[in-house]
Parts: sequence; C-alpha cells; structure tokens
Amino acid sequence: MSFLHLRHSFNRNAALRSWKINKRNIATETASFNTRAKAKATSWSSPAKLILGFIPIFTFGLGTWQVQRLRWKTKLIEELEDKLERESMSLPKQINMAALPEFQFRRVTVSGTWDHAHSILVGPRTKDKQVGYHLITPLIRGSGASTILVDRGFVTQQQAESALKKGSDGSEVQLIGMLRSQPERNAFTPENKPEKGEWHWVDIQQIVDYVGGKGGSVQPVLVEAIFDGNVVDMMRSIRDGIPVGRAPTVDIRNEHMSYIVTWYSLSVATSFMFWKLISKGRR
Repeated sequence: MSFLHLRHSFNRNAALRSWKINKRNIATETASFNTRAKAKATSWSSPAKLILGFIPIFTFGLGTWQVQRLRWKTKLIEELEDKLERESMSLPKQINMAALPEFQFRRVTVSGTWDHAHSILVGPRTKDKQVGYHLITPLIRGSGASTILVDRGFVTQQQAESALKKGSDGSEVQLIGMLRSQPERNAFTPENKPEKGEWHWVDIQQIVDYVGGKGGSVQPVLVEAIFDGNVVDMMRSIRDGIPVGRAPTVDIRNEHMSYIVTWYSLSVATSFMFWKLISKGRR
C-alpha cells in the first residue's frame, strides 16, 4: 500500500472521529439546555411562587374593598351626625319597631316615671379612669304609652348600689336622649346572668323580658340620656352619685383608613418579594 493511500485513510478516519465527537457534544449541550429550560419552567409554576404571586392581588383587592367601606362609613356617620343635630322629637305612644333603625342617634324628648324596682347595672365600665356601671331604668310613660328603657348614664362603683336602690317619689321626669339600636356584643364579654343581677352588656330584648316584656307593656326601645353639662358639672354629678349621660356624639368606629394602609402596604411588599424571587430564578 502506498504512502499516499495510507495518509488518505488516516485523514478520513480522523475526520470521522471528529464528526462523532462534535455530534456527541451537540447532543450533550442540547440536553443540558433542555434540562435548564424545563427546570426554569417548572420553577415558575412552583407552589411557593404561585402563592406569593397571588398574595399581592388578594391584598390589593382587600385594600380596594376597604376604600369602598370607608366611603360608606363616612357617609353613614355624616347622616347620623345630621340626625343628631336636629331638634328633639317626641316618641309616639306605641313605637313602630320596624322603623326604629332609621331613627338611630335621633334626639328624642321622653317623660314619665322611673321604675326603680327594675333598674339594672351594666358593666363594669370606665369613665375618666374611674370604674363604674351604667344605670338602666325602665321609664313608664303612662297614658296608654309603652314603657321604654333608658340608659341614664355612668355611676361609679362606690355609688352604684346606692343609685340602684334609690327610690322615687313618683314624680314625673323629663329628659332628652338619643335612640339607639341593639349594641354589638364583644367576643370577650361574658353572658348576662339576670338571676344573679349580673349584666355585662346591653341585650335590649333580654332586659325587656326581665322588666316584664309585653305583659308589662314594655317595648324593646333604648334611649341613652344626653349630658350637655361641662366638666365641673360632670364631676359634681359623679361625686353625688347622679348618673352622667353620654355626650351628644356619634360613636361609631371608623378604622377603615388604617385597614386601607395595611392591605395596600402588604400588596406592595409582597409584589416586591415576588419580583425579586422571579428575577433570581432567571439568573
């Protein structure tokens, strides 16, 4: 075999080996690329990223909902304050219970005689760092009118029992108060125990049943007495054991702005965390 023929055969074998090596390298790189691409695609759909991606959307929705709630609550308070500024009205002899919620916070003038035998103390409560109770007494309006409940106001713990047992000469009283609907009970407030004389919250219907209910012509209507005096008058009344009524203000809580800030802040923070996580996964 000639030298040229041997050299040609050697070159052909070398080229063949080089082509096989290149083919294997290309296949290896393709597989590696496919593996990385698959891993990246899988990482995008991991449960942690899906959850973290959902949180900003969810919290943004809650923040937007609280904006709507803020508008509603602000409008409601304005309407109630407008009612409170109106002249006081007299209550009819028989009150339409279906229409009562529309008159919440409305000033009313009521008159009658106190039913001290069925007075109750609700509490304990605090006022100006003093512990005490609210004194609720049925008001017998007479002349065919229904009896209603009146929250006469705050008395200190030291004066509570004497205020509860204080009798009446039967003379007629007149006062200005505001109509209230059923107060909400706090989740941590204990149950009332009428048989023990323990009243922790104002359950209007339960108090009405205790007083006498329909048999006693008592309607589930609560009027909170209004105190328009100054600080000196208030301190003197507290000292003398005279119930101090509430201030003529709307006391509905409106904390929706803080909720708005909280939810939108969480939305921004979790959006940033999600972006950082996705950016890190692309590297």
